[in-house]
Amino acid sequence: MDSGLLARPDMVLIDVDGTLVDSVPDLAYCVDAMMSELGLPERGQKRVRHWVGNGVERLVKRALVNQLDGEPDEVLYARALPVFEALYRENTSKRSCLYPGVNEALAFLRTTGIRMGCVTNKASQFTLPLLQDLGVRDNFEIVICGDMVERKKPDPLPLLQAAKQLETEPQESLMLGDSMSDVNAARAAGFQIVCMSYGYNHGEDIRDYDPDAVIDSMAEIKDIIDW
Repeated sequence: MDSGLLARPDMVLIDVDGTLVDSVPDLAYCVDAMMSELGLPERGQKRVRHWVGNGVERLVKRALVNQLDGEPDEVLYARALPVFEALYRENTSKRSCLYPGVNEALAFLRTTGIRMGCVTNKASQFTLPLLQDLGVRDNFEIVICGDMVERKKPDPLPLLQAAKQLETEPQESLMLGDSMSDVNAARAAGFQIVCMSYGYNHGEDIRDYDPDAVIDSMAEIKDIIDW
């Protein structure tokens, strides 16, 4: 293998929010609409961008307490979550878009013959329509969502389940993500991990979590692996 290049994987798993898709515009719209319906102050896209990445339930809690950590009033949360979910079902892909370079990367990966899957903490009721609406669902042999597994990322279980279903070895697999949860899940599963510089990592530089590589566009995947 050429010096500096990552080993060619047999399988690539790709995260959704912050990696494939900039979903914050829809999520922020739904957060603000939820807050307005509850008679509470809107939070705005900047704050929502800082909060996303750990599933809808966690996002709703962060919106209610207006910070990254903390637990809201249980009665308020029980009112808020179904309001958000109903809004998001109607606004999964109205404002969201693929990041630049994603289609180019997927087209290249299809030419390599490797197995491709999608692993996300987002629930299937939101993930599958989003991927379909944005025209990328058919790239993936498998899509594992947060409600399909007992434990979400940063637990390695979703990655290991994908490897098992696609009959690939973890050490021959690569995760493409954007957050500390992706890095931690990949490391625990024995995967290589490449992260996007532009994703959702709660304001922290993903380089601080020491992934195998960080790229500014998914299209760069063709240049950093020994294909």
